[in-house]
Amino acid sequence: MTNNNNILFSKALNLLKLLIAIPSFSRQEHETASLLVQFLNENGVDAQQLGNNVYAFNKYFQPGKPTLLLNSHHDTVKPDKAYTLDPFKAIEEDGKLFGLGSNDAGGSLVALIATFLNFYEFQDLGYNIIFVASAEEEISGSGGIEAVLPVLPPIDFAIVGEPTLMQMAVAEKGLMVLDCTSSGITGHAARNEGENALYKAMADINWINSYKFEKVSPFLGPVKTTVTVIETDNKAHNVVPAICKFVVDVRVNELYTFEEIITIIQQHFQSTIQPRSFRLKSSSIDENHPLVMAGKSLGKTIYGSPTTSDKALMPFPALKMGPGNSARSHTANEFIYVNEINEAIEDYIKIINQLVYNTKS
Repeated sequence: MTNNNNILFSKALNLLKLLIAIPSFSRQEHETASLLVQFLNENGVDAQQLGNNVYAFNKYFQPGKPTLLLNSHHDTVKPDKAYTLDPFKAIEEDGKLFGLGSNDAGGSLVALIATFLNFYEFQDLGYNIIFVASAEEEISGSGGIEAVLPVLPPIDFAIVGEPTLMQMAVAEKGLMVLDCTSSGITGHAARNEGENALYKAMADINWINSYKFEKVSPFLGPVKTTVTVIETDNKAHNVVPAICKFVVDVRVNELYTFEEIITIIQQHFQSTIQPRSFRLKSSSIDENHPLVMAGKSLGKTIYGSPTTSDKALMPFPALKMGPGNSARSHTANEFIYVNEINEAIEDYIKIINQLVYNTKS
C-alpha cells in the first residue's frame, strides 16, 4: 500500500465514524449531506448539494470525454430492535467497525470518496469522473439519485457502491410491490353470514406461495414473490371481514416485464392488484464491458444480485460492487471489517487505472 493510499484509507475510516454518529434515515439525511459537503470542501473538492444529494466533478472535467459515475448512498434504515450496541456510536473492535450504516453502505461510500479524491486532480484522465452520494436509496425515493441525474452531464457507465464482498454484481433483480385487496361481505361470525374476505385473500396467498414462474435467468434465477403484509379493518373478533388487504414483494428477473408478471398473477387471483411503481426494473451490464473486464483482470467474479439498488434507476450500464457483505445489512449490531474498506479503496483505484490508463499499476 502506498503512502497516498494510507492517507486515503485513514480519511475514509475517520469519515465513516463521523457518519455513523449522525442519524440519516431516508428523507432525513440533511446532516450527513452537510458533513459530506464539508469533508469534500476541506479536501479541495468543490462539492454541490441538491436536496440531500451531494455531488462533485473531477477538477479537470472535460465535456466530450466519456464519463464514469461513482455512486453510493448515505441514508440508512432505522436500527433493528435487537441492537445491543448503540447504533450511532462507531465502535472499532477486533478488526470490525460497528455502527448503523457501516456495512450498508457506509463502507462503500467512503471507499468511493477516497477513490474519487485519488483521481480528483489528475489532468490526463481518459474519463471524466463524477461522484454522487445519494439520498433515499433505502426507500427508493424520488428525491434520491433519480433527482440528481438530470442535473449531471451525460454519464456513460457507473460503479454503484453496495456491499458485495467486492465481487461484481453485473445484474440485479427488479422490484415491484403489489397492493392487493380482496372483497367480501360483512356478517356475524357466530352465524352463517357474510363472505369472508380474509379467506379469499388466503387462497390468493397460497397461490403466490406455490406458483413457480417458468422463465429462470442464468444470472438472476427465478422470479421471487413474497407476501409481506396482511391486514383487515376489523377491531372486533366476531365480525366477518368484508375487506382484506395484503402486500406482495415481487423480485423480477430480466426475462419478464412487470406487466407480464401482473397479467399472470391477475389470471389466478380473486383479489384486485395495484402496483406501486414500475420504476425499479431489472438491470444488467455486459460481461465484456471494459469496467467488468478491468475487474476480472483483478480476479473478481461476476454474479446476479437478488437485491435492488439505485442501479435500477440508472439509464446507463452500472456495476454494483463494494466492501462488506449484503447479509449484514439491516441487521442488529451491523458492522464492516476495517480491512474491507482498505482493500476496496485499493481495488477501486486499480480498476479505474485499468480504464483510464490501460495499465495495471
